[in-house]
Amino acid sequence: MRISTGTLRAAAIAGALILGVTMATAQPKPETLYKRLGGYDALAAVTDDFIGRLVSDAQLKRYFVGHSTDSLGRIRQLIVDQLCFATGGPCIYIGRDMKTAHAGMGISEADWQLSVKHLVATLDKFKVPEKEKGEVLAAISSMKGDIVTAAPAAAAAK
Repeated sequence: MRISTGTLRAAAIAGALILGVTMATAQPKPETLYKRLGGYDALAAVTDDFIGRLVSDAQLKRYFVGHSTDSLGRIRQLIVDQLCFATGGPCIYIGRDMKTAHAGMGISEADWQLSVKHLVATLDKFKVPEKEKGEVLAAISSMKGDIVTAAPAAAAAK
């Protein structure tokens, strides 16, 4: 069977039309949270401010005491990489899972709530829009069960 040149042209035109319709009707891929937050440098600035608040807080600074400058730098880098990865950025998080990383630290519900308060203050300082702020807080909140390990004070006293 021989296919004519006219048939090939017609098939090519039909294919181009179908492809054109498919491309025209395809929805553009939404920007990642990473891009909407401003990318790597913005996440690094947010991380620096947030950690600064934590280490300056009378209740929370105990979690950072005893770490060398090098260890604190590593903690900072892991947080930046984790945020970058979690928000759809190009980073790879190579740290431990949250349960392992926070095991034995005795982080209480009160500590968690205070940390979230500091994170909200940091996001507000950088004028992160409400939608993006909500997405960041939702991502962080999903880790709460692996980070908060201390029994409530009332339950521990019984």
